[in-house]
Amino acid sequence: MAQVGFIGLGIMGGRFAANLQQAGYDLVVHDLHRQVAEPYLAAGAAWAETPKAVAEAADVVLTSLPGPAEVEAVALDGETGLIAGLAKDGVLFDLSTNSPTLVRRIHAAFAEQGLHMLDAPVSGGPKGAASGKLAIWVGGERAVFERHRAVLDALGDQVRYIGDIGAGSIAKLVHNSAGYAIQCALAEVFSVGVKAGVEPLALWQAVRQGARGRQRTFDSLADHFLVNQYDPPDFALALAHKDVALAGQLGRDMGVPMRMVDLTEAELSEALNRGWAERDSRVAMLLQTERAGVDIEVPADRVEAAFDAEN
Repeated sequence: MAQVGFIGLGIMGGRFAANLQQAGYDLVVHDLHRQVAEPYLAAGAAWAETPKAVAEAADVVLTSLPGPAEVEAVALDGETGLIAGLAKDGVLFDLSTNSPTLVRRIHAAFAEQGLHMLDAPVSGGPKGAASGKLAIWVGGERAVFERHRAVLDALGDQVRYIGDIGAGSIAKLVHNSAGYAIQCALAEVFSVGVKAGVEPLALWQAVRQGARGRQRTFDSLADHFLVNQYDPPDFALALAHKDVALAGQLGRDMGVPMRMVDLTEAELSEALNRGWAERDSRVAMLLQTERAGVDIEVPADRVEAAFDAEN
C-alpha cells in the first residue's frame, strides 16, 4: 500500500487520518500544532516537521485545510512546501473547500515539475468524516485519480470523478451555496408561518411530508431543467406565481420581511411577462441561464441512466 502523507488534523482531517490508519495505510502527518497529531502517532503514524518533509516521505499526500491561503502555502512554498519535496509523479489530493482559480494555479505549477494535483473536496460533515459516509468530488487527470482511488475510497463511500481540474471545487461551491441559500429561505418562511400562528414542530412535521419535503434537494432539477423541457407543465407558472404572491402577502400581513420570497415573486413575474404562464413553473429558471449565457440541455436518456445508476 502507498505511503500516505496527511496535512491538517482538524475536525475533518483528524477523522480522515484515523480512517486511513484503520484501512491499513502507513501515515506521515503534519499540522501546525503537533499535539493534535498525538493519537495518530500513537497508532503508528510518523511525524514530519514541514509539508516538504511529508512529501519526501510519502507517495500520495492529502491536505484538509481551512481555505485557499493555507492550501497555497502548504502546496507552493518553495522552501517548505509540498512542491519542494514531492518526487516526480508525486500526487496531491486537496480535500479542502477551495478556490477553483487557485486549484488550477497549483495544478499548473505542479505540472511544470512533473507532479500531479487533484481537487477532491468532501461533503458529509464531521459525522460523515467519522463514519466514512460522505461524498468526494474529484477534478484532475482521470488516470491519476484511478491509480490512487483506493486512498479516497478509504475516506468516503461516494467517491466520484467529475471532470478536469477545478471541477471538484466548483461542485462543492455549488452544493454548499445552494444549501445555505435554502437555509436562509427556510428561516424566512418558517418565521412567518410561526408568527401567523402555527406551532413550530407541527409546521415542520407538516411541510416535511409535502412534495418538497419528500424529494431529495437536487432531484427536481432532472424533471424539466436538465432536459430543458417545460411543456406540458407539471405545475403551471401562473399557479406558482399565485402561491408565492400569497406567501408574500402573508408576510406583509404579519409584518415579517420576506426578502427571498419577494425576489422569487419578482423572478416569476418576469417569466410571466415572457408569456410563459401556462408552461411549467420551472421555466423561470431560464431567466438565470440566459443571464449567465449558458445553455443546459441533457438528453433525457442520460438523465434516466444517471438515476438508474444511483438506485
